[in-house]
Amino acid sequence: MKTLPVSFNEAIEQAVKKYWNHNALSDYGEVTFQYKDTARIIAKLHILFEETGIKKGDKIALCGSNSSRWGIAFVATITYGAVAVPILPDFHPEQIHQITNHSEARLLFAADKIWKKINPEEMPNLIGILGTEDYQVLFAREAALQECRDNLNKLYGEKYPDSFRPEHISYHKDEREELCMINYTSGTTSNSKGVMLPYRAIHSNVQFGIEKLGHELKAGENMLSMLPMAHMYGLAFEFLYEFVSGVHVHFLTRMPTPAVLLKAFADVKPKIIVCVPLILEKIVRKAILPKVKDPKISVLLKMPIVGNKIKQKICKGLQDALGGNFYQAIVGGAAINAEIEALLKDIGFNYCVGYGATECAPILAYEDWTKFKLGSCGKAAPRMTLKIDSPDPQNIPGEILAKGDNVMLGYYKNEEATEETLIDGWYHTGDLGIIDAEGNVFIKGRSKNMLLGANGQNIYPEEIEDKLNSLPMVQECVVIQKGDKLYALIYPDMDQAKNQNLSAEDLKALMEQNRKDLNTQIPAYEQICGVKIMEQEFEKTPKRSIKRFLYKDEEI
Repeated sequence: MKTLPVSFNEAIEQAVKKYWNHNALSDYGEVTFQYKDTARIIAKLHILFEETGIKKGDKIALCGSNSSRWGIAFVATITYGAVAVPILPDFHPEQIHQITNHSEARLLFAADKIWKKINPEEMPNLIGILGTEDYQVLFAREAALQECRDNLNKLYGEKYPDSFRPEHISYHKDEREELCMINYTSGTTSNSKGVMLPYRAIHSNVQFGIEKLGHELKAGENMLSMLPMAHMYGLAFEFLYEFVSGVHVHFLTRMPTPAVLLKAFADVKPKIIVCVPLILEKIVRKAILPKVKDPKISVLLKMPIVGNKIKQKICKGLQDALGGNFYQAIVGGAAINAEIEALLKDIGFNYCVGYGATECAPILAYEDWTKFKLGSCGKAAPRMTLKIDSPDPQNIPGEILAKGDNVMLGYYKNEEATEETLIDGWYHTGDLGIIDAEGNVFIKGRSKNMLLGANGQNIYPEEIEDKLNSLPMVQECVVIQKGDKLYALIYPDMDQAKNQNLSAEDLKALMEQNRKDLNTQIPAYEQICGVKIMEQEFEKTPKRSIKRFLYKDEEI
């Protein structure tokens, strides 16, 4: 098994030299960069950083959709010894200004669509802004930046007169506890905080990929990057691990509609698929559930031999839709619907569910699909220890605590939040769960989301929502509490409603019936007293988790 060097940047350096003539990064259907191309661009950016006064430890922010040049700018930043500050492109301009200022970023890489909506005057600490499309200067507060960019090819030629070769590469040698990046959380339960991630956390996550996925995802294989790289899940497992392993990453640079996704899967044929539950659930709900619930098929499924053949056919159809070449689909970022998961397990689909957090860069728990236990999110990742803060961790849910190489240094310029979250070396996740005798982790919900029943019972709204999401025409929902009563906010499947010519009154009656049916499945203290139909989808984080805190005071 391959082991990374002590310095993470050294691992990047070795990969660039080893895979010099191999394809490294592609914008799907457009340009492709080989490792030698990325090395030359990194060398030019290092010259630009140096000439414009960027020092080791300075912050460089990046805001834009996934692309090869975004990835190259990120690698250039950390291999120079600067601190990367990825900013989610979905953030509002005010948030982009705030994060840039809070992080004390000196330079900002911004996509054209981001540049058009931000105001440089709101970010006085910046020396300038570079476009992610071609690294042109979009804004310069100091003349040296524009001058250097105009003469960059000349400066590059003077530094490397006999062409740039692998032996010229010598990246910053990082220390384990050195700050590598500040990642601002997407904020499901509260506002964003700047998570300080040291090189050891990034290093450990990439090593995890090599240990757990390296037997299948090898140099020369393909990876489709769909998740935002400004989020740790996509950054670690759709880019950094692949880049140091010689895997060719294809960035999906357009809106991931079902049609675009299915064509990309067919073209790229990725060996590993990393996704959020929403992608799988949409495919399963549209293409598989109707077949399984067809009365004729459901009868045949109960017949041992015939049923198994039908399940194999359904499973192969799903695998083919996802490119037909992958070892497994790794689902993470949010909880997967229990009905969908049970169906995937029943048909023998090769998937597993992982567990992570930005504060752990991101992996906490994982298990290969061949050993994965239904309903769990795997076992503690290498170099990580997990425990449950409960008198009976196997049966009574308690907060999940984590310790190990993946854990952050703390929250940037927020000692109070750091002291509340990191206690005696243990990261307090805010998630509630249990761990069985075999070490499998089962998440019950967020501690911040937990509701208290009238008689002191602990109510986990996610478990109620999971059941409600399986009922007719429910696309997504949130359970909230008013006094001692529970209510459901529901956004229906409007496409299906339109296809069935359902009126607003029809939808209202259907959701009321769903409420009654749901209440037959849950304890008395979890009963839903009323339903409110939402006219728009719930606002979500970029990883497609509902921003629950925005709806806790919703009027019923």
